[in-house]
Amino acid sequence: MAATASCKVLSQRNCLQIRGAACVGLFNFSGSSSVRLPYCTHTSGIQDLPSSKRRSRGPVMAAKKGSAGAEQDGKYKDSVNLPKTEFGMRANSLSREPEIQKLWEDNQDAFILHDGPPYANGDLHIGHALNKILKDIINRYKLLQNYKVTYIPGWDCHGLPIELKVLQSMDQESRKQLTPLKLRAKAAKFARETVKNQMASFKRYGVWASWEKPYLTLDPAYEAAQIEVFGQMALKEYIYRGRKPVHWSPSSRTALAEAELEYPEGHVSKSIYASFKVVDLSSSSRGLLEEFLPNLCLAVWTTTPWTIPANAAVAVNAKLNYAVVELLPPEEAVLVSPANGKRRYGRILGELKKPYIIVASDLVETLETKWGMKLLVKRTLLGSDLENCKYSHPIDKRECPVVVGGDYITTESGTGLVHTAPGHGQEDYVTGLKYKLPIFSPVDDDGNFTAEAGQFCGLNVLGDGNMAVVNYLDESSSLVIEEPYKHKYPYDWRTKKPTIFRATEQWFASVEGFRQAAMDSINKVMWIPSQAENRISTMTASRSDWCISRQRTWGVPIPAFYHKLSRKPLMNQETISHIKSIISEKGSDAWWYMTIEELLPESYRDKASEYEKGTDTMDVWFDSGSSWAAVLQKREGLDIPADLYLEGSDQHRGWFQSSLLTSVASRGIAPYSGVITHGFVLDEKGFKMSKSLGNVVDPRTVIEGGKIKGNHRPMEQMSLDFGCLVWTIQAMR
Repeated sequence: MAATASCKVLSQRNCLQIRGAACVGLFNFSGSSSVRLPYCTHTSGIQDLPSSKRRSRGPVMAAKKGSAGAEQDGKYKDSVNLPKTEFGMRANSLSREPEIQKLWEDNQDAFILHDGPPYANGDLHIGHALNKILKDIINRYKLLQNYKVTYIPGWDCHGLPIELKVLQSMDQESRKQLTPLKLRAKAAKFARETVKNQMASFKRYGVWASWEKPYLTLDPAYEAAQIEVFGQMALKEYIYRGRKPVHWSPSSRTALAEAELEYPEGHVSKSIYASFKVVDLSSSSRGLLEEFLPNLCLAVWTTTPWTIPANAAVAVNAKLNYAVVELLPPEEAVLVSPANGKRRYGRILGELKKPYIIVASDLVETLETKWGMKLLVKRTLLGSDLENCKYSHPIDKRECPVVVGGDYITTESGTGLVHTAPGHGQEDYVTGLKYKLPIFSPVDDDGNFTAEAGQFCGLNVLGDGNMAVVNYLDESSSLVIEEPYKHKYPYDWRTKKPTIFRATEQWFASVEGFRQAAMDSINKVMWIPSQAENRISTMTASRSDWCISRQRTWGVPIPAFYHKLSRKPLMNQETISHIKSIISEKGSDAWWYMTIEELLPESYRDKASEYEKGTDTMDVWFDSGSSWAAVLQKREGLDIPADLYLEGSDQHRGWFQSSLLTSVASRGIAPYSGVITHGFVLDEKGFKMSKSLGNVVDPRTVIEGGKIKGNHRPMEQMSLDFGCLVWTIQAMR
């Protein structure tokens, strides 16, 4: 509070100055001549008295004894320096207190720290404690600075993790009897119970928040706001439905977003070098390559042999140099595997008449070492010369083209030629669109080959199906080498099992449509630490379109109706607004129990029999990424953009980014003015605490005491460290 009044005690030594409200109560303004000066006893009258009398008679006693005389002769009032103040003679608190409160209110700015919702699927861990305590420190500090702080805690309540928790608690027979509505009811109950337990823990941490009015992504008002955001993006044509490859989890039977993937160390794939026989040449390559027919082949390398049945082309880099090489293997090395037995040589290397093979010129020496034989260069040419050549598919023998790909084709690994399956890779998909290649993906939801894969039908692509494809290539003299390859590979972050790239019909947010606006918004935000800006900028600049649909039951429905014959989706402003009004009143369960006639607006009800409602739900990152609309824009005392978002560094590809994309696409601005990124809690050896490493510490143990599992420091030392962390951050402000 800015004080406007001041009072001064003046003396010969000018020893004291007291300002503002601190003066209240220091002086007695009762109307008598007595004055209480607890902090200063220097007056001009006392200086003139002898020291003995000064000790026996202070100014107050003198005033009492000589008050009558002083009033008669008027001399005593000149011997004391009375305080001069603009305060009234009376406290008059009945009227002054409301005035002071109004002064505080009128001069109080708002501070909004928007809470990123933790997932309501289990107990809290030390990372939750770190995050919430950091937020609490900032909120308390802002309160002391006279800011009006409204902190609304939130929870993420939809999605696969909660659905899996429900299913895991039931036996196989009970699952068969589970209808979508019954599953949703059980999931909602589980989420609310988890929220209650987590809230109690947060309160135990001593965190201040509006606990009586949290936001939950399953609340009807929140779901309606989310539908509104979806509608705004759809009406701007940022939302579209298409068939393209996405990260698919066979273990969860649903598409996954980038933020739902993890890349554990130690994954080993079965990689192969294979040869595809050239059957026709382009006009620019005919004079260069015709002499090598009919024994000319293209060499490709892949870590996913199971995608070979979906092969539609071989891509080259137009600017790279390529070489036609003759295989000259030494007799003793051709079919002899290394001592470790991990490398398998293909039959093609043992044939008397070996083919001429096309590879990148810069990789000839590398492949000589890899294949264990001499590669004699017979001819060189540019990648652009190979465009439009034709080869025979190694499995179904159809003719496929050689195409020019992008900069992703390098000489860092492989052969410089890329096996291209538009139904199983993002870069392949882009190249396929350019050349109008078929988007073929003969794999079902469980990760098994479909009937379209012919002889491989029913085999699992990550298991026996993968091996079957390798064996077939070898039997048909197309396999050069098969060997294990250790690399990073995407896993489902919940089931901890590998995913695949698979083309399916999904709903996407076209990030390309508003990417530049998102990049411009990033530049206007304060990022702490500063390198966080580079992190989210890189991720946003390079990300592909956002797959926002999920094939699950527990979530907010994508409000689309499909024509039974044409399969064309019906979704416009009228239908979206109608669904939003229903969900705001009844919640998203209404999508499952209401009829199509009820869900469609009145103008479409006569055509209800021609449509069916979709079953896809929204990505949970779209749920939490809409919190700015459901909370900041709807709650009293809040506004957008928030002053601050504060989460861990993993949220650059999670909540920070999904919030940014939805807000920029809908409103043109970022939902936050500042973003603070914190790290992870480490153990005594400097490793991140995680369940998989077994080095976690339960926050309740730190607070309430108890024995810590594992090889940690004494409880007293850890409690001290935790306290020091809190005080250090508070001191930094």
